[in-house]
Amino acid sequence: MPTQNLTDDIKKRSTWSIFMGVLTALLGLFLIAYPLAAAAITTLLLGWVLIFVGIAQFVFALHSHTVGNFFLKVFLGLLYGIAGVALAFFPLAGVAALTVILGSLLVVYGFAAAVAAFQMRPAYGWGWFLFDGVATFLAGILILAKWPSSSLWAIGTLAGVAVLMGGISRIMIAAKIRSGAENVERLARRAA
Repeated sequence: MPTQNLTDDIKKRSTWSIFMGVLTALLGLFLIAYPLAAAAITTLLLGWVLIFVGIAQFVFALHSHTVGNFFLKVFLGLLYGIAGVALAFFPLAGVAALTVILGSLLVVYGFAAAVAAFQMRPAYGWGWFLFDGVATFLAGILILAKWPSSSLWAIGTLAGVAVLMGGISRIMIAAKIRSGAENVERLARRAA
């Protein structure tokens, strides 16, 4: 029966996806529980990524066809490399710097989202955009007002919440797919 094979495959894959969602959600909870460690690891990884991007810029500079492009790429390589070394070898100071950048980014995004919400105002759901903008703006203000102590929790907590929500979303979507496969299986049995 082809429907049976298909629904069995869908159920097996959705079970695996639910399992991965649970692991992802647990990782998010771990990041929330240990936000400074999460922020330090994130900063360390970002630092190494920037170091590799800096190296790549130097390689690209060697293949430049004009002197202007050569020096621009060398300059960018130096900037990426210096920022990467600073973050990779001084992750706690990097966390503090990234926290200020994050807080500022949230303030600007929140303000822009609130303005966009008022521009959409007669449309259905504009209030959710306004809520998102105000909440994001207030989160940015909170992070900046509590800086440097907010460095201890902001990046790690926000990364943890994002990972947790990703895990929960994966679980919910996979559960819905599994439920749909079970409904198809029931309908096929009734039709047979």
